[in-house]
Amino acid sequence: MGEYPAFMIRELGPFSIDRVCSAVQKVRDRLFRAAAALDGAGVRYAVVGGNAVALWVSRVDDSAVRATQDVDILVRRSDFAASRAALEAAGFIYRHSSSIDMFLDGPGAKARDGVHLLYANERVRPDQTMLNPDVDESERADRFTVVALAGLVRLKLSSFRDKDRTHLRDLIGVGLLGARDVAGLDPVLAERLQGLLDTPEG
Repeated sequence: MGEYPAFMIRELGPFSIDRVCSAVQKVRDRLFRAAAALDGAGVRYAVVGGNAVALWVSRVDDSAVRATQDVDILVRRSDFAASRAALEAAGFIYRHSSSIDMFLDGPGAKARDGVHLLYANERVRPDQTMLNPDVDESERADRFTVVALAGLVRLKLSSFRDKDRTHLRDLIGVGLLGARDVAGLDPVLAERLQGLLDTPEG
């Protein structure tokens, strides 16, 4: 199909579906290790972010599940020390960067190769509309605890970045979120949800 533009030229590996599957498996394993460490330490937590969206979507239609790069976990700030000790004991390496507490999966790992902590009842960014849900707003699965659907929706609508809008459309697409949910939301969040419902293709 012709040459790549100069700004795109870099060393490329071969196309490999095995590498794609391996990338998904690494995130899955990271999630299980982190959850097991926190469970073992008695830390209350909830899986949030793209993994939580995928877990909820999979309850309706596994063909609609979208892979995600990292692991986001909600904890209470008062449990940070216990969370850090548990995750470091499981082999993760703590790093604080760009106001985010994260645990990298090995010495040479990138930020996306890690576990990112979000704090319950706080904002991730100053412009976030509402506080994060509490860890009690969650449901227990077989190997981890995942944020409840209502809390996940509020968090995504409150943050409302491009990837949040994509995740919300995933929930809308499988019928987990719809017009029936607009009335129960904060007015700002309700307007955002209605906008997504009105523009399903973006």
